Amino acid sequence: MMYTVQNESLKIRVAPFGAVLTSVQSVKSGHEFLWQGDPSVWNGQSPILFPIIGKLLDDKCRIDGQEYGIIRHGLARHRDFQCVSERENELVFLQKSDTETKKAYPFDYELYITFAIHRNSLTVTHTVKNPNPKTIYFSLGAHPAFNCALGDKLVFEKKETLVSERIDCDSVITGETDLILENNDTLLLTAHLFDKDALIFEDVQSNFVTLHCAQAKTKMRFTFGSAPFLAIWAKPAAPFVCIEPWYGVNDSYEKKDDFSEKRGIVALPAGKDFSFSWKAEFFENE
Repeated sequence: MMYTVQNESLKIRVAPFGAVLTSVQSVKSGHEFLWQGDPSVWNGQSPILFPIIGKLLDDKCRIDGQEYGIIRHGLARHRDFQCVSERENELVFLQKSDTETKKAYPFDYELYITFAIHRNSLTVTHTVKNPNPKTIYFSLGAHPAFNCALGDKLVFEKKETLVSERIDCDSVITGETDLILENNDTLLLTAHLFDKDALIFEDVQSNFVTLHCAQAKTKMRFTFGSAPFLAIWAKPAAPFVCIEPWYGVNDSYEKKDDFSEKRGIVALPAGKDFSFSWKAEFFENE
């Protein structure tokens, strides 16, 4: 089953398996802003990353003295969500822990994903609730992919000096870095920009980045706020770009004794909530 909400400007669709956003379409023109998951290129569209982002070293971690295996980008994207609220301009999906999730990730959790449209904007909010009697640890991130073309550009709110951390063929951070922007605000989407995989930035000063699509005559302002990590990724020369706010990051080759020590990990006390949102504003004939 696919869930749909629509207003005078936007129509969005969400699949309950993984709470995946599958379409963001202009009501006026029919233009599709979201990548449609061509399996010959990349079959993803907008996976939810929880309770890890990227890859664990050897696909394993230790939690409270026990070893667990968590697959790349986590469990949530491979499991069903339940639509718990369906309103005129909003959808809310919930995934809860169960006996199967606890085989890989031992904590109870409630993960809510809320999709809300207002005029020409879409806001996606990710909320984790901790029903345990103790602190839980996790990473949480978004991975939406937007249609574009080679030669289009991403323009940051501010001039940035951005150094990308590099990952190897196992998606583990190597310690090597590349200077991507130096006192500049514009990142040109070229055929070879992602030859070394994702660009992973920490402590970006801007709060938003704007995707300018010259051929399509569209523009999208993507607000990622205060996310500590921002990844930009696509398959080399592919007609899409992913803009990914992350609360957490891939493992490096520096092995940690416990999952709670993982870089960028979120520590959520008993009975508390953690939320973050991204917002995309869509413009045509730009």
